[in-house]
Amino acid sequence: DQVPPEAALGRQFGVARMTVHRALRELAAGRSVNRIQGLGTFVAQHKYQSTLVAIRSIADEVRSRGDRHACAVVLLEGMRAPVQLALQFDAPRGIRLFHSILVHYENEIQIQVEDRWVNAALAPDYLNQDFVHSTPNEYLMRVAPLQGVSYRIEAKIPLPDIRNRLAMPAGEPCLVLYRTTRSMGTIASVATLCPPASRYQLTVPF
Repeated sequence: DQVPPEAALGRQFGVARMTVHRALRELAAGRSVNRIQGLGTFVAQHKYQSTLVAIRSIADEVRSRGDRHACAVVLLEGMRAPVQLALQFDAPRGIRLFHSILVHYENEIQIQVEDRWVNAALAPDYLNQDFVHSTPNEYLMRVAPLQGVSYRIEAKIPLPDIRNRLAMPAGEPCLVLYRTTRSMGTIASVATLCPPASRYQLTVPF
């Protein structure tokens, strides 16, 4: 839920606005609330639920197997959304988005191409992150706590640029995961994750 403006909180509790500002700053430092420039302050959501698969950083998945994770940044840019992308975000045309394309490695072997679009209002420092040493998922989970997620999964032959980035033989399919995440009542990111079918398996916790 969104926290009322500082002036309204001051009137409600009969305290100075400076006191409210300091209280919210301390709550933000303790991760009890999230302050998003231009949007306001929101109660932080500390837990999430997923009925299909857990939302984990690919780096965590790799490390949990005792292996080494690495990442190469192919593209990192900001732009105004054309109509089709704006529809995916359920937002008006021209909403500002960030776009990243990364290749993830496990023990020097390419295991996934991640093509992600991010709502700039929820993650304003996205372009300044060092995604060689962290992942977009890790950053987004900090600044835009997960509220909901939807998946679509299909097997398909990858486009030539995807196949080349993953060093795949011609004819091998990818298991493509289309994932949309929500935070603070709006769509936070739309990601297409492409791992080679021969290097990936999907498990469902129960």
